[in-house]
Amino acid sequence: MKKRLQFAVRTATFIGCGAVAASIGCTAKTQAAEASGSITGTIVFEGRAPKMPAVQMAANPECETVHTEPVLHQMLVLDAEQHLANVLVHVVGGLPEGVEYPVPEEPVVMSQKGCMYSPRVFGIRAGQELKFMNPDKFLHNVHALPKVNSEFNRSMNSQRTEISTTFKKPEPVFDIKCDVHSWMQAFCAVFDHPYFAVTAPDGTFAIEGLPAGEYEIEAVHERLGIQRATVTVEASGKAMADFTFKRPGT
Repeated sequence: MKKRLQFAVRTATFIGCGAVAASIGCTAKTQAAEASGSITGTIVFEGRAPKMPAVQMAANPECETVHTEPVLHQMLVLDAEQHLANVLVHVVGGLPEGVEYPVPEEPVVMSQKGCMYSPRVFGIRAGQELKFMNPDKFLHNVHALPKVNSEFNRSMNSQRTEISTTFKKPEPVFDIKCDVHSWMQAFCAVFDHPYFAVTAPDGTFAIEGLPAGEYEIEAVHERLGIQRATVTVEASGKAMADFTFKRPGT
């Protein structure tokens, strides 16, 4: 009776995994599904910050008239304490092998309202819908310049308020621009996992749902470069990772 009971327990252990040979992959999937660890942090800019100039829209009055105040370039967005927004933080090493993460059904939405891309910096999953919206009543052009995925170049006139695309493969940060309005620029990265975030206006970020383990994370800024750190996440625990960026060459 004892041997039969042991066999029954072992058999039940692998239900849903397909076979004993897949048990390692099943364990990784279970750990990922049950994970509740996180990496949080704050990113700051150190040193004297350059003053951002106003975007010159005079040559495009359709854009200029939308705004009641000057619009500053967004290549460096800081708050009063020099917390740094628009930094993409993501896991680059340490994730369990053999895990396929569900692709979100909801799209990532990018607006072109007022001749400015929003969000300026974002991550998206491979295979997830990316939707471009044109609430302006005039011409825009969306021109994505990936190196791994296919280039995307579509015009959006006043009658075309929405277009969509997907990027099929993971890819580091690449540019998205508007060929009509030269200052319109955004930055996108494509991931095969959900462990990425972009810093908020107060410089904070949070990457959640991580299994316990040691991870290498990367912080990417469009002008200030790339930094990396190694972080250990305990089971159901929180880990901290702060970054400080400076002007190149200082």
